[in-house]
Amino acid sequence: MANEKVTSTDVAKLAGVSQSAVSRVFTPGGSASKKTVDKVKKAAEELGYRPNVLARAMVSGKSRIIGLVVAYLNNQFYPDALEKLSNRLQEEGYHVLVFMTHNAEGIEEVIDEILDYQVDGIIAASVDLSSELAERCRSFSVPIVLFNRSQQTGNFSSVTSDNFCGGMTAAEFLIAGGHKKISYLAGQDSTSTQRDREIGFRAGLSQAGMDLHSRGNGMFDMEKASEATIRMFENDPPDAVFVANDHMALAVMDTLRFELGLKVPEDVSVIGYDTSTQPVGQATD
Repeated sequence: MANEKVTSTDVAKLAGVSQSAVSRVFTPGGSASKKTVDKVKKAAEELGYRPNVLARAMVSGKSRIIGLVVAYLNNQFYPDALEKLSNRLQEEGYHVLVFMTHNAEGIEEVIDEILDYQVDGIIAASVDLSSELAERCRSFSVPIVLFNRSQQTGNFSSVTSDNFCGGMTAAEFLIAGGHKKISYLAGQDSTSTQRDREIGFRAGLSQAGMDLHSRGNGMFDMEKASEATIRMFENDPPDAVFVANDHMALAVMDTLRFELGLKVPEDVSVIGYDTSTQPVGQATD
């Protein structure tokens, strides 16, 4: 049957089971005995049968596809996090389609494209969505989850770290290390992660009766973070810097070491937020 399209009916006949049994065997979470599974898979292999996932989706109304929207992958945190996310979804029988969007203007077009794939859900990683886009997805009965973002409007479900607490903890750690001139290198001011980390950091300093020594903005970009670091250390340099994410913190440390000739953490302590693998710097005790 090499030149013919093999169907589930052909598999059922060879295996001696019903067509619905074949369907259950190839449906994630489907119920079938081990004996039936073995017979069906043996027959499918012999005939060269592969289930038509798209056709099954049209019948069931479920594509088992999750649309994953990512703003950027150059931050080391995201490849690691998205790999774990994708693996977990695949364990649950879902397939992942990744869509890239590099700016706020492009997100509407990307969402429209995702909906064309009849996805069962959308995960938006570090992407801001308007309430209008959320309502459009709801009209198609497609749920949305924000990853590493939160929004006060739109009734979005979100998965984030406790950014406020993380910022406060960073301040407490640097203060405990005896630092007196503590600065902050911010990310994009429009993002919830940046906002909450800075608010928490400032609150931690205030709790100890301290003010922020200076503030720079790296816009979550390594080159901009390097430039902001040079400006920050031109006059009255800090003895510690809390950086809004690890991606920028790597640039900060390289700039301190190779352009400004400073040692980390001997001359200046650096803390980066995220730590997807190993801490990028630490405060002196």
